[in-house]
Amino acid sequence: MGRLQDRVAIVTGGAQGIGGATARRLAQEGARVLVLDVDVPGAEANVRRIREAGGTAEHLEGDVGRSADLRAMVEGAVDRWGRLDVVVNNAYRVQSGGAGGGAEAVSEEGWDEGLGVLVKSMFLAAKYALPALRRGGGGSIVNISSVHGMLMAPGALVYEAGKSAVIGITRQMACEYGPQGVRVNAICPGHIVTERIQQGMWDDNPGGLRFFEQQYPLRRCGRPEDIADAVLFLCSDEASFITGHALVVDGGLTIQLQENLGVHLAHYIQEHPETRLPY
Repeated sequence: MGRLQDRVAIVTGGAQGIGGATARRLAQEGARVLVLDVDVPGAEANVRRIREAGGTAEHLEGDVGRSADLRAMVEGAVDRWGRLDVVVNNAYRVQSGGAGGGAEAVSEEGWDEGLGVLVKSMFLAAKYALPALRRGGGGSIVNISSVHGMLMAPGALVYEAGKSAVIGITRQMACEYGPQGVRVNAICPGHIVTERIQQGMWDDNPGGLRFFEQQYPLRRCGRPEDIADAVLFLCSDEASFITGHALVVDGGLTIQLQENLGVHLAHYIQEHPETRLPY
């Protein structure tokens, strides 16, 4: 039997990338998985992939920026399978405009939209899911944050604020709902090479990817499966005494002294002068 046998899980943004790999991994371990995504063809394809591997999954079209879609997501999982045990808040979409840059550049509308997707969606998903989780005797919520929730970069006020807030609400909800048997944790990934990132950044610049990987002590960037494995652990009984934790899954990116990293990258460029920088 799998580690999540007969449990019911929701994965937002479960068509591709981290969410897609997470949906497949939870199903592989016996969970019945509801995939929520605005990308209907992608969600359908991932559900077919899960079923062909012997798993159980359904998809639901929905935007985490809409409260009604999040409510329907929870109701849909419970209506299909009678319970809810796991919620993975992963979905994120690029805002329509006005959310990039620092405080002077970000528009008020961009701020509201960005924080709505990055943070409010996770609050609302928890709000609607908690009654169902309690009815089942407890459960697990995993919120996908980022190393950007701990280390800041210029030009990304909304994203950094949102990912920092994800860690904060994770810890608060862990305190609030731990006595009711609900564990709430976060994961902070480093750079994960998803399908879209591979296509959009690295397909035409493999040397840039090799340079980018030099930032990481493990000398590679992450794969969606790396995060999916971490989600599985936090949702499983092996993590039954872990709550309120922000698990960093970043190949060692955040543990190193920056001056040492700078020297290493300078040497790498000297040895590989053909490198086209990715930024």
